[in-house]
Amino acid sequence: MVKSYSFEAEKTERADKLICGKIPELSRSYVQKLIEEGQITVNGKMIKANYKTKAGDRIDVVVPDPKTISLEPQKIDLDIVYEDDCLLVINKPRNMVVHPAAGNYDNTLVNAILYHCKGKLSGINGEIRPGIVHRLDKDTTGLLVAAKDDETHKALSEQLKHRTLFREYYALVHGNIKEDSFVIDAPIGRDDKDRKKMAVKKSGNAREAITNVLVIERFLKYTLVSCRLKTGRTHQIRVHMKYKNHPVVGDKVYGIKDEFNLEGQLLHAKTIGFIHPKTKEYMEFSAPLPQDFSKVLDLLRKRDL
Repeated sequence: MVKSYSFEAEKTERADKLICGKIPELSRSYVQKLIEEGQITVNGKMIKANYKTKAGDRIDVVVPDPKTISLEPQKIDLDIVYEDDCLLVINKPRNMVVHPAAGNYDNTLVNAILYHCKGKLSGINGEIRPGIVHRLDKDTTGLLVAAKDDETHKALSEQLKHRTLFREYYALVHGNIKEDSFVIDAPIGRDDKDRKKMAVKKSGNAREAITNVLVIERFLKYTLVSCRLKTGRTHQIRVHMKYKNHPVVGDKVYGIKDEFNLEGQLLHAKTIGFIHPKTKEYMEFSAPLPQDFSKVLDLLRKRDL
C-alpha cells in the first residue's frame, strides 16, 4: 500500500536528514533514493538530497509499495558463518557477484541467499539487492552481513553510516612498506577519463574516504597489510593503495603485473563486527584467508628466507 506524508519544515536543515527525523522507519539512503525518483517534493518541486529546507517549507513524501522480488532463487552452496532470525554473515568466495546487474542476473550471492532464506530478506535496497547492507567486489573474498527484515537492515545501515560497523581487510600489496602504520585520507570519486573506475580526486564528485593501514608482514617485494575502513567508498582500498604506489596484488583494474597468475586481487574481508539490532550485543566474526591467498604467502615466506 502506497504511503503519503506531508509536513512543514521548522528550520533550515538538509531535507534528507529532516525527513528521516520525521519518518524514522525510513533509512537515509532510502530517502535519498526517493528524492532521486521524484517521490519527495518541497513546495511542489523536485529537489536534490542536499537541499536545505527553510521554516515553513511544505514537504510531501510518497513511499511506494515495495517491488516484488522477481529474481530466481538458486541453490548455490554458501559458507554461512553465522545466522539467526534477523541476519546472516556469509564468507563470500572469489568470482561471485554480490547482487545482479546488467548482464549478470544469475549465480549471484543474492540468488543464493534468496534460496537459502526462502525469500525472507529485507526489501529496502529494491528488488535486485534484497538483504544487501553492503557489498564486496566480485574478486574480493570474505565476510559480509545480510538482513532478513527491514528493521534489521535499517539498524545495520545506520551503523555503517555512523562508522560503528567494524570492517577489517587483509591485502597483499606491491612494494616493501617502511611505515608500521599510516592513515590514507584522500577523497574518492568517479575517474574523469574512465567512468568504470574510481580515483582519488580533490574536487568534483569526490567523497571523503579514510583507510587505516597496519603492516602485518613484510617480504622483499611485497607487504601484507590490514586495512580498516572508516568510510566505505566503491573500490576504496584498491584505489587508496594504488594512490600510495602500493597497489593490491592481482588487481586487474588498479594494479600492475604480478608473478602469481592470479584470478583476482588478494583482498580479503577478514573481520566484521556490529551491534546486533535485536539483542544489542556486539558481535564479531573472522574468516580465514582463502587458499590462493595463503598459497602466495607461503611461497613468499619460503622464498624470502
